[in-house]
Amino acid sequence: MPLKALAINCTLKADASEESSTDAMIAVLEKAFAKHDVTISETVRVAALDIKPGVTSDEGDGDEWPGLRTKILAHDILIFGGPIWMGQIGSVAKRVLERMDAFLSETDNAGRMPSYGKVAVAAIVGNEDGAHFSSAQLFQSLNDVGWTIPAVAACYWVGEAMGSVDFKDMKATPDKVTETAKMVAGNAAHLAGLLKANPYP
Repeated sequence: MPLKALAINCTLKADASEESSTDAMIAVLEKAFAKHDVTISETVRVAALDIKPGVTSDEGDGDEWPGLRTKILAHDILIFGGPIWMGQIGSVAKRVLERMDAFLSETDNAGRMPSYGKVAVAAIVGNEDGAHFSSAQLFQSLNDVGWTIPAVAACYWVGEAMGSVDFKDMKATPDKVTETAKMVAGNAAHLAGLLKANPYP
């Protein structure tokens, strides 16, 4: 059965025409996933949407989370991309995690959240330390609300502290990033395929 992935870019840049290093990292993963016949149907620039603060699946008039939530849950794999700010995941990523908190009260008759059987991986970029802390924040939060995290689930790059080089401006993708992307994609595709064929009880 073919697998589908959705990428969300939690850059702080709301203008989708503005280049984002997170988009560049998602592109690295897209190539790696393609080798496992996983298609990324879309990359959503979250800051371009009006995602209201809150912890329900619909915060009322003008809230664009319900539409994004539907897209996310229609896919087998979520690529959760975002930058490091002040040593941790950015505010847009945190807003997405807060909205997923609603999954805790949206269980089926077996107690399974809407995200059960779906796999999540991370695409993290930044010009400072914090990739491990950011992935820890993401993975603990995502696991709490039902997502399955594969082995080696984070593909990241961090530049020199207080440096001026962005990932999107690099002339070539570092070998370690490419190698990690292959492992992330392979593990995620394998796990998502297993869960799709044999869902959690």
